[in-house]
This record gives sequence, C-alpha cells and structure tokens, in this order.
Amino acid sequence: MAQMLEGKTSGGTMKKGLIGLIVAVVLIGLVAMSFISAKNSIAVKSNGIDAAFSEVDVNLQRRADLIPNLVASVKGYAKVETNILTAIAEARSGLLQARTPDEKLAANDRLSVSLLPLTRMQEAYPDLKSNQQFMRLEDELSGTENRIAVARKRYNDSILDYNNTIAVFPNSMWASIAGFKPRTTYYRADPGAATVPKVDFN
Repeated sequence: MAQMLEGKTSGGTMKKGLIGLIVAVVLIGLVAMSFISAKNSIAVKSNGIDAAFSEVDVNLQRRADLIPNLVASVKGYAKVETNILTAIAEARSGLLQARTPDEKLAANDRLSVSLLPLTRMQEAYPDLKSNQQFMRLEDELSGTENRIAVARKRYNDSILDYNNTIAVFPNSMWASIAGFKPRTTYYRADPGAATVPKVDFN
C-alpha cells in the first residue's frame, strides 16, 4: 500500500514537473519569438531610413551636377561677380565632400544660399529670360529642389516611425538588448537658408 502511494506521489510529481517544463519552454519560446519579431521589424525600419536618405542623396547629387551648367549659362549673358562664383563653387564642393546625412543636408542648405544671387540675375539681365538653356536649367533646378523636399519629408517620416517603434514596450526592451538606438539625424532647415532658391522669369 505504501509502495502504491509512493508511486502515485512520484508519478504526480513527475507529471507536475513535466507540465512545469512545458510551460517554461512555451514561455521561453514566446519571449524568443517576441524578441525576433521586434528585432526584425526594427531592423527593417532602420534600413528604411537609409533607403529614404539614399533618395535624398541622389537628388542632392543631381542638383550639384546642374550647378556648373547653370553658372556657365549665366556667365554667357551676365557679368557675375567673382565672390558669387567662389561662394557657389565652395558650397558645391562642400556638398560633394559631405559624407553623413547631417553634413550633406547642411551643405545643401549652404548651396541654396550661395545660389540666390545667381538665380536672381535675370532681373538685371533681360536677355537671360530668353535663354532657352537657362530656362531649361531653371526648370530642372526647381524640379530637383521639389524632389529633395519630398525626399526629405520621407526621410524624416522614416526616422519618426523607427523612433516610435523602439520607444514603445516591449520593443524598447528588445531594441536596447539588440543595440538599436534612437536616430536623431532629422532634417532641419538651416536658419540661413529659409528662402528656397527659385529662378523666376515671370
């Protein structure tokens, strides 16, 4: 009788132990799945920020490539002061040499400021208004600036989405463990470039 009771007790203990083990394994599995899911989601959003900035970068390069042609077309019709050309050349060089998103966006703003005197020269030189090449470049420059503005917004939205994702629980815990940190490279307009450059012939 004692042996039977002992066997039942032992069997009950083993059964409880097995259930406890199963519960522990399930909980560990759920935690692991939560971590993996959060990590993958955060990684995708982080990559999205880089992809969004690459769109900005392509348009910054396109804008930089337009500048020499714009300068050449103006020089053919107007007397451009050396300091204006020097400022444009230096700003363009700064844009091409910039490496980080912060540096590139700040350099683009400086280029915008340096271009203002050049793009306003049509007011002093009426013949410039009829220059087909200059008008085409004006359209391209304006279109590129619009594309940059749209790409900047997407870039900022991507950063906001990523930062919001890693800020909420349990993602905040998993992000910390996986080494994901908030991204702070939002585009903020340079105070000196509040006026977007636009060549207007009207």
